Amino acid sequence: MNILVAADQDWGIGNSGKLLVYIPADLKRFQSLTMSHPMILGRKTLSTFPGGKPLPGRRNLILSRTAGFRADNAEIFHDLPSLLAEAPEDSFVVGGGLVYHQLLPYCTRVYLTRLETVFPADVFFPDLDMEPAWTVTEVSPLMEHNGLGFRYITYDRKP
Repeated sequence: MNILVAADQDWGIGNSGKLLVYIPADLKRFQSLTMSHPMILGRKTLSTFPGGKPLPGRRNLILSRTAGFRADNAEIFHDLPSLLAEAPEDSFVVGGGLVYHQLLPYCTRVYLTRLETVFPADVFFPDLDMEPAWTVTEVSPLMEHNGLGFRYITYDRKP
Protein backbone atom coordinates (compact mmCIF):
# COMPACT_ATOMS: atom_id res chain seq x y z
CA MET A 1 0.00 0.00 0.00
CA ASN A 2 0.94 3.64 -0.46
CA ILE A 3 0.53 6.77 1.60
CA LEU A 4 -0.19 10.20 0.15
CA VAL A 5 0.41 13.06 2.58
CA ALA A 6 1.40 16.74 2.77
CA ALA A 7 3.54 17.79 5.74
CA ASP A 8 5.37 20.90 6.85
CA GLN A 9 8.97 21.03 8.09
CA ASP A 10 7.90 19.77 11.54
CA TRP A 11 5.85 16.95 9.94
CA GLY A 12 2.59 18.75 10.79
CA ILE A 13 -0.28 17.62 8.56
CA GLY A 14 -3.38 19.28 9.96
CA ASN A 15 -4.82 21.78 12.37
CA SER A 16 -8.34 21.92 13.85
CA GLY A 17 -9.56 19.21 11.45
CA LYS A 18 -8.30 20.92 8.29
CA LEU A 19 -5.33 20.66 5.95
CA LEU A 20 -2.55 23.15 6.60
CA VAL A 21 -2.76 24.63 3.11
CA TYR A 22 -4.42 24.01 -0.26
CA ILE A 23 -2.10 23.97 -3.26
CA PRO A 24 -3.93 23.50 -6.58
CA ALA A 25 -1.00 21.60 -8.17
CA ASP A 26 -0.92 19.24 -5.19
CA LEU A 27 -4.67 18.62 -5.42
CA LYS A 28 -4.21 17.72 -9.10
CA ARG A 29 -1.37 15.37 -8.13
CA PHE A 30 -3.63 13.80 -5.49
CA GLN A 31 -6.29 13.18 -8.13
CA SER A 32 -3.77 11.83 -10.66
CA LEU A 33 -2.18 9.39 -8.20
CA THR A 34 -5.40 8.12 -6.64
CA MET A 35 -7.72 7.94 -9.67
CA SER A 36 -8.78 4.33 -10.33
CA HIS A 37 -7.05 3.17 -7.12
CA PRO A 38 -8.68 2.35 -3.80
CA MET A 39 -8.37 5.06 -1.15
CA ILE A 40 -8.25 4.39 2.59
CA LEU A 41 -9.29 7.18 4.91
CA GLY A 42 -10.93 7.92 8.20
CA ARG A 43 -14.42 9.24 8.81
CA LYS A 44 -13.18 12.72 9.77
CA THR A 45 -11.08 12.97 6.60
CA LEU A 46 -14.14 11.99 4.55
CA SER A 47 -16.01 14.92 6.11
CA THR A 48 -13.41 17.31 4.62
CA PHE A 49 -14.07 16.11 1.05
CA PRO A 50 -16.44 18.17 -1.14
CA GLY A 51 -19.91 17.68 0.27
CA GLY A 52 -18.47 15.23 2.81
CA LYS A 53 -18.87 12.52 0.17
CA PRO A 54 -16.50 9.85 -1.18
CA LEU A 55 -14.49 10.87 -4.22
CA PRO A 56 -15.67 9.46 -7.55
CA GLY A 57 -13.59 7.15 -9.72
CA ARG A 58 -12.06 5.39 -6.73
CA ARG A 59 -13.04 2.70 -4.28
CA ASN A 60 -13.39 4.53 -0.95
CA LEU A 61 -12.52 2.39 2.10
CA ILE A 62 -13.44 4.20 5.32
CA LEU A 63 -11.97 3.16 8.67
CA SER A 64 -14.26 4.32 11.48
CA ARG A 65 -14.90 3.21 15.04
CA THR A 66 -18.25 4.99 14.97
CA ALA A 67 -20.93 2.30 15.18
CA GLY A 68 -23.62 2.68 12.57
CA PHE A 69 -21.63 5.12 10.44
CA ARG A 70 -22.67 4.95 6.79
CA ALA A 71 -21.61 6.72 3.61
CA ASP A 72 -22.99 6.27 0.11
CA ASN A 73 -20.52 4.82 -2.40
CA ALA A 74 -18.08 3.80 0.32
CA GLU A 75 -17.16 0.66 2.22
CA ILE A 76 -17.04 1.07 5.99
CA PHE A 77 -14.68 -0.93 8.21
CA HIS A 78 -14.82 -0.76 11.99
CA ASP A 79 -11.48 -2.42 12.69
CA LEU A 80 -8.04 -2.69 11.12
CA PRO A 81 -8.04 -6.48 10.46
CA SER A 82 -11.24 -6.33 8.40
CA LEU A 83 -9.92 -3.34 6.43
CA LEU A 84 -6.59 -5.04 5.74
CA ALA A 85 -8.41 -8.17 4.53
CA GLU A 86 -10.15 -6.10 1.82
CA ALA A 87 -7.57 -3.42 0.94
CA PRO A 88 -5.68 -4.15 -2.30
CA GLU A 89 -1.92 -3.59 -2.56
CA ASP A 90 -2.41 -0.56 -4.83
CA SER A 91 -4.46 1.31 -2.20
CA PHE A 92 -3.59 4.86 -1.17
CA VAL A 93 -3.90 5.84 2.49
CA VAL A 94 -4.95 9.52 2.47
CA GLY A 95 -5.57 10.39 6.12
CA GLY A 96 -6.13 11.39 8.77
CA GLY A 97 -3.46 11.21 11.39
CA LEU A 98 -4.65 8.12 13.25
CA VAL A 99 -5.25 6.21 10.01
CA TYR A 100 -1.73 7.10 8.82
CA HIS A 101 -0.20 5.87 12.07
CA GLN A 102 -2.19 2.63 12.01
CA LEU A 103 -1.39 1.79 8.38
CA LEU A 104 2.20 3.02 7.98
CA PRO A 105 3.59 -0.40 9.01
CA TYR A 106 1.68 -1.99 6.10
CA CYS A 107 2.82 0.52 3.46
CA THR A 108 5.83 0.30 1.16
CA ARG A 109 5.80 3.78 -0.36
CA VAL A 110 5.03 7.30 0.88
CA TYR A 111 4.34 10.14 -1.54
CA LEU A 112 5.06 13.27 0.49
CA THR A 113 4.38 16.87 -0.43
CA ARG A 114 6.95 18.65 1.75
CA LEU A 115 6.00 22.22 2.63
CA GLU A 116 9.03 24.46 3.07
CA THR A 117 7.70 26.19 6.19
CA VAL A 118 6.12 25.44 9.58
CA PHE A 119 2.40 25.92 10.19
CA PRO A 120 0.44 25.75 13.44
CA ALA A 121 -0.51 22.05 13.58
CA ASP A 122 -2.17 19.65 16.01
CA VAL A 123 -1.78 16.47 13.91
CA PHE A 124 1.59 15.12 12.84
CA PHE A 125 2.96 12.45 10.53
CA PRO A 126 5.90 10.31 11.72
CA ASP A 127 9.30 11.81 10.84
CA LEU A 128 10.40 9.39 8.12
CA ASP A 129 13.90 10.92 8.08
CA MET A 130 14.37 9.47 11.57
CA GLU A 131 12.93 6.06 10.67
CA PRO A 132 15.66 3.64 9.52
CA ALA A 133 13.10 1.55 7.59
CA TRP A 134 12.52 4.38 5.09
CA THR A 135 14.75 5.89 2.42
CA VAL A 136 14.26 8.80 0.03
CA THR A 137 14.12 7.54 -3.55
CA GLU A 138 12.96 10.64 -5.44
CA VAL A 139 12.95 14.40 -4.84
CA SER A 140 11.35 16.93 -7.17
CA PRO A 141 12.68 20.40 -7.84
CA LEU A 142 11.40 23.14 -5.54
CA MET A 143 8.04 24.55 -6.67
CA GLU A 144 6.07 27.51 -5.40
CA HIS A 145 2.47 28.51 -4.80
CA ASN A 146 1.66 32.02 -3.50
CA GLY A 147 5.16 32.32 -2.04
CA LEU A 148 5.07 28.89 -0.37
CA GLY A 149 7.83 26.54 -1.46
CA PHE A 150 7.10 22.84 -1.69
CA ARG A 151 8.52 19.72 -3.26
CA TYR A 152 7.46 16.14 -3.82
CA ILE A 153 9.51 13.49 -2.03
CA THR A 154 9.05 9.75 -2.42
CA TYR A 155 10.07 7.43 0.40
CA ASP A 156 10.33 3.67 -0.04
CA ARG A 157 10.50 1.10 2.69
CA LYS A 158 13.87 -0.62 2.68
CA PRO A 159 13.67 -4.33 1.79
